Amino acid sequence: MEYYWLLILGAFIAGAVPFGYIVARVFFRADIRELGSRNIGMANVWRNFGADAGIATLILDAAKGFAPVFIARYVLNVPFYAESTQTALMLSGIALAAILGHTFTPFLNFRGGKGIATGLGVLIALLGAYVLIPLGVFVIVFALFRIVSLGSLTASVGLLVATALLPAISAYLYLAIAAAVLIFFTHRQNIARLVKGTEPRLTLTRR
Repeated sequence: MEYYWLLILGAFIAGAVPFGYIVARVFFRADIRELGSRNIGMANVWRNFGADAGIATLILDAAKGFAPVFIARYVLNVPFYAESTQTALMLSGIALAAILGHTFTPFLNFRGGKGIATGLGVLIALLGAYVLIPLGVFVIVFALFRIVSLGSLTASVGLLVATALLPAISAYLYLAIAAAVLIFFTHRQNIARLVKGTEPRLTLTRR
């Protein structure tokens, strides 16, 4: 379809908006890239500026993943749980574009976040209620260990297993594989710290 690549481009641009950076700049007059882990994502914003800033970043980053995929569903006329293999692959391409926009944002010299919050928004728009599977994995692991990266990594594996086993969402297996590879890549430093036992925990306190 002639407008499909416009949807891809729109998803990438939407995903590339660096909300964590914007929240830190506008409300705290700080460059989040110079603080903590230097990442623009929710966890680093939370650690440096508190829960309100972190939650705002989470919602905004999720929204920029949700919106382009939801719009694409409307444009392509693809209702939930009625995806053909072709339309699922098309939606997967748009979803991946949004995540890549966040991870490699051209607005910050192609250095962005790790794709988790934007990926959450994408999955809500793609999977509907099935998003509770990877989200549930994240919540359980985070509740046990209070480590965001560990929850994110295990959630990506949970998504991979779910798409491999459940026929209703099996059309998104390739997206799950790509997302898992990307998430493990963006979390490579976190993985090294997890192995050493030095990965920081996130406390759920407000400032």
